[in-house]
Order: sequence, then structure tokens, then C-alpha cells
Amino acid sequence: MRHQPPRPGILSLLLAAITMAAAIAVAPLPADAEIDPRRTPGGGEPVRLARPTWDTGWFQAEIISQLLTELGYRVDGPTTMETNAFYGDVAADEVDLWVNGWFPLHDPLLAEPGDSTTADGGGGAIRVGFEVRGGALQGYMADAATVAALGIETLADLADPEVAAAFDSTGDGRADLIGCNPDWACGPIVDHHLEVYGLSDTVDQVRGDYGPLMQATVDRYRAGEGVLFYTFTPNWTVGELVPGTDVVWIPAPFPSLPPEIADQEPLTIVDQVAGCLDDPCSMGFAPSDIRAVASRSFLAANPSVQALLEGFEIALDDISAQNASMTRDEDAAADIAAYASRWIEEHRIDVDRWLAAAVEAHEAAGLALAPGPGDAAAGGDRLGTLRVVTRLAPPFVDYQGSSYGGFSIELLRLVASDIGADVEIYAVNSSAKLIDDVDRGAAAIGVGAVAITSEREHEVDFTQPYIDSGLQILVADRDPGLFGGRLGSVTRNLFSGNLLALVLVLIVAMTLSAHAIWLTERRKNPDFPVSYRAGIWESLWWAAVTATTVGYGDKTPKGTAGRIFGLFWMFSGLFLLAYFTAGITTAFTIEELHRSIDEPADLRGRSVGVVADSAAPDFLARQGIGAVSYPTDREAYEALLDGELEAFVHNAAILQHFVATDGRGGVDVSGLVFAERGFGFIVETDSELTEILNRSLLSLIESGRFDALHEQWFGADSAAGGRLGPP
Repeated sequence: MRHQPPRPGILSLLLAAITMAAAIAVAPLPADAEIDPRRTPGGGEPVRLARPTWDTGWFQAEIISQLLTELGYRVDGPTTMETNAFYGDVAADEVDLWVNGWFPLHDPLLAEPGDSTTADGGGGAIRVGFEVRGGALQGYMADAATVAALGIETLADLADPEVAAAFDSTGDGRADLIGCNPDWACGPIVDHHLEVYGLSDTVDQVRGDYGPLMQATVDRYRAGEGVLFYTFTPNWTVGELVPGTDVVWIPAPFPSLPPEIADQEPLTIVDQVAGCLDDPCSMGFAPSDIRAVASRSFLAANPSVQALLEGFEIALDDISAQNASMTRDEDAAADIAAYASRWIEEHRIDVDRWLAAAVEAHEAAGLALAPGPGDAAAGGDRLGTLRVVTRLAPPFVDYQGSSYGGFSIELLRLVASDIGADVEIYAVNSSAKLIDDVDRGAAAIGVGAVAITSEREHEVDFTQPYIDSGLQILVADRDPGLFGGRLGSVTRNLFSGNLLALVLVLIVAMTLSAHAIWLTERRKNPDFPVSYRAGIWESLWWAAVTATTVGYGDKTPKGTAGRIFGLFWMFSGLFLLAYFTAGITTAFTIEELHRSIDEPADLRGRSVGVVADSAAPDFLARQGIGAVSYPTDREAYEALLDGELEAFVHNAAILQHFVATDGRGGVDVSGLVFAERGFGFIVETDSELTEILNRSLLSLIESGRFDALHEQWFGADSAAGGRLGPP
């Protein structure tokens, strides 16, 4: 997006004090405000940093955490919090700050009737700085190719049934607009737009879990189908589908919002939106500023933090790029921290200016930065319901027809029925968020293709493993053709360097032998003519016949010297022929062994694919085997089928399922399962659910219901996985 504020320069730094004064003028600190010495940097209390439930905002929180650490603060968190809970706690001084406020979207949370926090900052919380000024956009997108082909100019064009049909993925003739989660505030706004723009009869808003719905949308786009969806920035979708290249923003025909927020309609017209069909662009939604929100009493004790937040700015494109990487291969907590560290170093000039301004502000207030060593902690009470968080990983977890399925989901439903409970399932896009949601109590159970590891046991608990899986090798089952099979193997070996060297040695030996027998026999034996040309030819024939038939031939030496040499050549021929035969046999044997891939050791020197966010990359790296990482297993499958890869190493159960379904006849697993690990349901540490779920799993195993489900998904003779229960 182009509407980014300029990076802070010298002038902005000189005006930092004026900016801070202006902020305080808007939200003045009480003259008699008491400063709790424990809340200052040297007072022993860490900064209580929060972050939102949407993991697309965790990047900014990690940057601020690291910058606070550079200032010398100890940081508690970032702790993930629901939006309403954060605004209540920050107003009550129970948490210090976060950098994920969206305004004007969050304005009501700063001005609730009866709340001590007010919009002008007169209560317990205050907005600070502008990370992204007007860059948090919302609107509608469609693939650029379909828009251009149909001449679409605004959303109103979708009232034409022929235009709408181009985005129909269900076959009902209506455009399928991927919309908002059922509990998101944008859903009613989308419905309002469909009504006022006359689209109710031609467009359906598809509501469900946004993550898997958008992943399916990306897959449809890559398959060449038309796509239509609601989105917002920053968001990983605009990293996968680039505005102006892959997709375009479709303007609203005119500004219109529901009556309760109609005063924001003028704000929905935005200048210079990259990838929009019009400029200015009628987005249909008011853009938001992304700003920090902090406790007023905390800022009073820590002017350095306020100065830091006033200077902190980050380009929307940087956030989107990190979000995109998080959905592929950098979604662990350590990955987010590493990405933030790289960003800080790449923007070190700006960062140092912000930090210098922070130190100056603190010293100007007569305070000193002298905190203790860094520390971190996180907390959160479990919700206490069977709210289930998952992540798509067919065949364990799938999302089709607006409902979740797959082996792990069906097993969970059997367990829930067994214990008399219902489940509410939602999906996230990263394993880090899945584990974090369980750890902080946002979900009671985590389900997916999540292996039980010692590292994860530090954060959450697992039930007993319900399936024994591991890694396996997938190879293409191709017809090699005439020259790719045995005939090709023979041809390659006959013209190999080693075999040609053996032939050369044999020819030289025969030539020397031919000259020796000719020189000894030419004057006394008519079988070997005196003339060199004729004699050598006959001698070569004798040498070849003698070496290969152990002396049997139509020419024999007559003289004593010739016969002695003939005996020598007979025995020498035995050794030469045996050596030559062994060389050919070895060449064919080595090729057969080289062609076979049955275990990890066979992967050395091969083109091997892995999925980045899986156990395979680490395992192969420990074995010293290089591999090409792919964001998804689907892309790795395609690379294998296209001949770009010789092998694909992935979860055994997932590979078995692919072989039995989409990959039938084109691929096959090779060798045994290795690097075995168990999968279990994830629960909060010390949760009472652990024992309840374990008892139910054992009951299902003992009753045979588990085996029936396992056979349904992986086959009766599947080697990819099995139950891990009592024998």
C-alpha cells in the first residue's frame, strides 16, 4: 500500500517533544498523578506486554518486546488477550500496553458508558503513536484475469447473473463471496453492501472460518478459477495474492455503511490504494490506524516507553511479508522472534533514533534506566469449554462443505460423544497459534497432525498418543519406457567410463599378445602369414579365440616358444575375461542399487522434497541430507509428479492417504516408516481434561471403534500408522 507515513527523520525527532506534548494535551496526565516506584524500570516490575488473538499482529508485538529489552526493561509476555479483555485490563492498570489498537474500529472500546476509559484518554488508557497511519484497509478483491475479461468496474457489476456466475464455485449460479467469520463485525457490513448494491439475488456471502476458506480460495486461484473475497490488511492473503498483479480491489459503487456507523462513510474513500480499479478507491469500509494503547499510569512512570511508541512506525508491506512467511515455513514462536530481530537490524538507523529519543525523554524526567535482567512470563486462565482449535492437515484435518472432517476430527467427535460433550471447532493458520491458543485457554483442546515432542511438552500437555506415525519416503511410480528401463540401463552401462576403460585394457592386452605370437610363429607356421598386415590380423583372431575359448580355435602355434606363450596367454585370458565380466556385473549392480530408494541413506545426492513446517527438514538435516522445502504437501506432490524431485519425505499417514486417493497409480511409498512419533490431543498444562480424554481413547481402542475408524481412513494393511494402546 502506498499510504504509509514517511520514516522518522531528523525533523521529526526534533519535534518529538512537541508531539508528546500534543498527545498529553489531548489526554492530559493528572498533575497529582502518583507514580508507583515499582512500575519504573529500576523498580523490579517487568513491562506487562499484551498481543491480540490474531497472529497477524504478533510481529509488531515482538518488535516492541525486543526494543523494550534493548532499553533495559524486563518484559512479561507478550501475553495473548482477547480485544475486550485487553481494553478492560489496560484501563484498570492490570496490563501495561499493546501495539495492536485499530482506530476508529476500537473507538467504542475506549468510550464505553460507565467505563473509566474515555475516547479522549481521560480515563485509564491512552492511544500512543501511529505504527501504520490509515493502512489497515478492508474491502473486496477478485482475481485480476476475471475482472479484466468481464470488464468489471464496481461491485454493482455483480448484479449481472453472467458476471456473478464467473465466481460460482458451488454450481448454483450465484457468486460465492468469501466473507467474514460469523462473529466478526464485518459480516453485517458485507450483508448491508449486498442489499444496498442490489446483489442479494446474485451473490452469497460464504461465512465460516476465514483461514481455511481463504486457503481454499488461494488454491482455486492457482488452479485458474475465478475468486471473490473480503479481506483486510495486514493479512497473509495479500502476500499470497498480490494486489495489482494477482488480484484487484473492486470499488463499491458509492459509500454506504449501516446506520450506526454511517458517520464513517466519508472515510471509505481512500487515495492511492495499490491494486484498486479506481483512484480514489471506494473501499466500502473505513481504513484504520494501527496504534499502541497503554496504561496512563504506566506511561507517567515511563516516559521512555511513550517516546518509543510515539516514534515507532512500520511499513504495512513489511507486516504483510512477515504474515505471508508465517503461513508457510516461519510460524513458530522462535521464527517470529527471528523475523523481528532481522527487521530491527535492517531498520537500525531508525531504531537507534527511537531508542535515543526514549532515553532522552526518560532522563529529561529525572529518571534513570536501571532495570534488572530480562525475564518473561505468560499466563491465562483456561476457558473451561470444549472449544477446539485445529489446523488443516489432510487426512487428519480437512475443511469441506463448511464443516471440518478428517481422521483426527472424527476421532475427536467419537470421544466427545463418549464423554457426553459437544465441540466447537475453529481453525488457525500456524502451529504456533494453535499451541498458544491452548496454552492461554482460548481453546480447551488442540487437534491436528501435531506430534508429541519434549519441546511442546514445556508449553502444553498431550493425551496418550492415539496414532503412531512418522516419516516415510514417497516416490513417483512412472513407466520408464523403452530407453528408460532395462534397455536404457544396458546402454548407459555399455558406454560408461569404467566399462570403456576395461574394454581398452582388453584391447591393449590382445594387441600385445597378437604381436608376440606373430613374431614367434611367422617363419615356421603358415597359420600366421609373414606379411605384417595379414599376419597381425590372423594373430589378433588367435588371441581373441584363445582368451575366450581356453585354447580352442582353428590356429595353433607350432614352435616351442609359441606354444609356451600360448599357454601363458590361455591362463591370462581366464583372468582378463573374469575381470571384464566382473566389471560389467558390478556396473549393473551399482546402477540397480542407485535406482532404489528404500531408506534415508538412499536419499544422499538425490533431489528430495519436504514440507517446511514439518518434522522432515530437521530429521534430514541431522542426517546430513539436503532437501528442497515447499510451503505445502500439494506443491511437493506436483514437483514429484513433474519429475523435479526424486523423492518426497513427509508424514507417513498423510503420504499413505495420498497414495490411496489423489495419487493412486502415480506415486507409491517406499521403505519402512522411520523417525516415528505419536500424535495426541493437546490440552492445557495440568488440565482435568487429560485424564477424561485418555479414558475415552482407551475405551474406543478396546471396543474396536478406533480400529474401524483407522481402517476407514488408512486401509486395513496401512503401514503408515496405528493405534498406540495396550496390546
